Amino acid sequence: MSDAFRRYLRIGAVNYLNSKPLIEGLPELVPTAELLLDYPSRLATDLSAGRLDVALVPSIVCLLAPDYEVVSDACVAAYGPVLSVKLYSRVPPHAIRRLALDEGSRTSAVLVRILLAERYGVVPQIEPLPLDCTTESTNADAVLLIGDRAIHAPQEKFVCTWDLGTEWTAWTGLPFVFAMWGSRAGTDLGPVEDALVAARDLGVNRLSEIARREAPGLGLSEQVALDYLTKNLYYRLGTAERRGLQRFQELAVKHDLAPEGIELVFRNFAAA
Repeated sequence: MSDAFRRYLRIGAVNYLNSKPLIEGLPELVPTAELLLDYPSRLATDLSAGRLDVALVPSIVCLLAPDYEVVSDACVAAYGPVLSVKLYSRVPPHAIRRLALDEGSRTSAVLVRILLAERYGVVPQIEPLPLDCTTESTNADAVLLIGDRAIHAPQEKFVCTWDLGTEWTAWTGLPFVFAMWGSRAGTDLGPVEDALVAARDLGVNRLSEIARREAPGLGLSEQVALDYLTKNLYYRLGTAERRGLQRFQELAVKHDLAPEGIELVFRNFAAA
């Protein structure tokens, strides 16, 4: 083994149900790595700071700076309802003036702002919603929630609820990639790149087992967890997903939510 791999490589992944199929058996597949679980926004920060070598990051992260590469065709994607990314609004969408964004989110925070601007001409004042807070913790006109807590419907009644996967696909006809494996350009990941694909393939074959294992701790029924993993999400980044990413990037640039001139680089894999 080369000196580069005498230390543990650091892999960051999202501690949500939607990431479990992508990290199934990963510690055993690549014992020369350390797997760290955290919220999407924190993973993005840690990857940027060099505290992680590769991470399952919000897709927007790879569109914000030129020194990132997508290193696997394993991803978290949806074509239609995603269930775990929702906008809850107390007013009709055209009347949203203040928007609270889940602090765990990066990609969905950009996506909801694009949808509001493009479809309603709305550019709301933004405020953070801390990770330990609920919709009841803010009096903003609308609240974005992501991850496992978005699967559970809030007690409060809302005028409008958007599933952002549904809204994006209905509007563009394209799938949406919420998260993908990113690394800084030039980072030698050795066996980790192949292990990320192998873990995804293993996870896809074990979706029933993952649902059974994870559902109780999330307060979900096993059937809801299984439906989410099998009907709302899929895990391979191909040609259509690249088109969705390209459209997302174009719109993010248009609304000054991402810089111009960033080329999305896919390392060592071809679109299916």
